[in-house]
Order: sequence, then C-alpha cells, then structure tokens
Amino acid sequence: MQKNLLQTNALLLLVAMIWGSAFVAQRLGMDSIGPLLFSGLRFILGALVVLPFLLYRRYSNRVSGPFLDRQLLAGGTLLGAIVTIGINLQQTGLLHTSVSNAGFITGMYVLIVPLLGLLIGLRATIGIWLGALLALAGLYLLSVGDGFQVAHGDVLQLGGAFCWAVHVLVMGYLAKRYDPLRLTFIQFITCAALSLAAALWLEPVSLPHILAAAPALLYAGLLSIGVGFSLQAIALRRAKPAHAAIILSLEGVFAALAAALFLGESLSLQGYLGAALMLCAMLLAQLWPQRQPPAPVEEPLTCLSTGPSALPVGDIQPELAMGAATAPVPAVQSADASRPDNAG
Repeated sequence: MQKNLLQTNALLLLVAMIWGSAFVAQRLGMDSIGPLLFSGLRFILGALVVLPFLLYRRYSNRVSGPFLDRQLLAGGTLLGAIVTIGINLQQTGLLHTSVSNAGFITGMYVLIVPLLGLLIGLRATIGIWLGALLALAGLYLLSVGDGFQVAHGDVLQLGGAFCWAVHVLVMGYLAKRYDPLRLTFIQFITCAALSLAAALWLEPVSLPHILAAAPALLYAGLLSIGVGFSLQAIALRRAKPAHAAIILSLEGVFAALAAALFLGESLSLQGYLGAALMLCAMLLAQLWPQRQPPAPVEEPLTCLSTGPSALPVGDIQPELAMGAATAPVPAVQSADASRPDNAG
C-alpha cells in the first residue's frame, strides 16, 4: 500500500515537472516560429498521441452508441475554441513576461473556477475566499512594477487562466454526458485547426523555422500534452486528493526552477514573496475542508430489497485529465452538495 502511494505521488510529481518545464519549451520555440503556429503544431502532436487510444476503444467496442454525433462534435468544438483562446493568450504572453510569472499566474485558474462557479449557483468555501485575497496580494507583488504598471504579458497570462477556468466548468458539464477521451481529441483537433488557420493569416510560416523549433514542439506536444495527460490520468485514479492538490500545485515552482536553469531567469525578493503567496493561495483553496451535507435520517426498516434501488447512490465524480492546463479543481458546492467534475 505504501509502495503504491509513493509510486502515485512520484507520477504526480513527474507530471508537475513536465508541465512546469513545458513553459520553457513554449518560450524557446518562439525563437523560431510565432505563438499561433507553435500552438497549432503542438496540439496536432497532442492529438496524435490520443488517437491510438481512441481507435483502440472504437474497435474494441468499449464505447456504446454512436462514436461521433452532432452534439458531441459541438461540445468538443466549443471546448477546442476555449482552449484556442487560452493557449494562445498564454503563448503570446510568454513573449512579454517571464516563464516564472507565467507558471504561477496560470495556476490561478484553480481559484477562478469556484469564483466563476458562483455564477451558476455553486458555493465557494471559506478557503476559496481567503485564497482569493492571498492570490491578489501575491499577484500584485509578482506583477506590479514601478509606477504601479502591470506587465502586458502578465495580463495575457491572467486572461489565459480565466479561459482554463471556463474550460474546467464546461468540461465538467460535458464529460457527464459524453466520453472525455473523444471530447479531448476533438478539442485538440479544433485548437490545432483554428491556431494554424490564424497562423497562416497572421504569421510567417516556413519549414526551416518549423524544423528549428522541432525540439521545443516535441517536448511541448508529445511529452507535455501526450505523456503528461496519460500519467495524470493513471495517477489520479489512485491518488489521495489532498496529495494530488499539493503536488500538482508545484507546477509553477517547477516552471520557475526550469526558467532559472535553462533561461537564466530570476525573481526579485518581492517576486519570490508574491509567488509564495500565490502558491499558498492555491493550496488553501484546494485543501480547505468542505462542509458536509447533513446525514439523512434513518427510518425503521420495513421491508427488504435486493435490487439496485435499495442501495444509496452518491455523486459520481470521475477525474478528468486535459493535459497542459489541468490539476485537481478546488471544491465548490451547490445547494444539493454536488460539484463539477474534473485534467495539464
């Protein structure tokens, strides 16, 4: 048991390292090609990793009903459009801010999810509100410079974090109705198509430049999206939620470490304090105890039943993995104590 726990935590730590260091690959790739082209090619590679698993499930008859239908395509396309906006805000923002800032600000989506959830009737824990205050203080220390000016790239990263939060809520809704793997493949293809179409219109595209960016593309596409997606899916089936929340929140820390190692970046003392506050905010939001619904009043047993209706059925909350922009989502509660399901 202890060995399995250590292996699971090691997998989660590896995922956080892969995703954090992928920010460096994203930044280096843009030395050769533009952000839109990088995103499009990256998500083609991610889709190619998912495709064999999709085909296996298709031809092993593990998916009931039509393999693709209009509603599934519409849902996957919507998710892909959200990912397209989010990833390209993030990618473009890396041209105007540090990798360290990008990593920590992107992680803010774990706080934004429950705050947006208030708009659809979900309740936020006290930890969410305390975390939001800490995160705002941390963001101020990390991003606001002399003259109270905020870096343009940090604003783009924050916009990307909002997109990831919207994505989590929409994915949580759709994944209850459709196969998450098929949704993931459709959204990857949609993001690739939209990003490449925009790149052909707005950016120079040449094969030599693409080949020059190949190492960064392979890391960000195959390893970050493909391998990271798979490892997270495996680990979250066995991980303790508290452990997963802590470990995956280290993505921003690994982004900062990778930036220092490969790019020579460093934060000021104020920046380190801001990053520490933001990390504490993420952990507080995810680990604050939830208020449990009152236990049902037991009535005297008057008959015996052996059918399924005799068994109490709780909320089914499958873990979803989406690749480079997902981690356990902080709990939010609605009036019936349900919460959105949750991925990179």
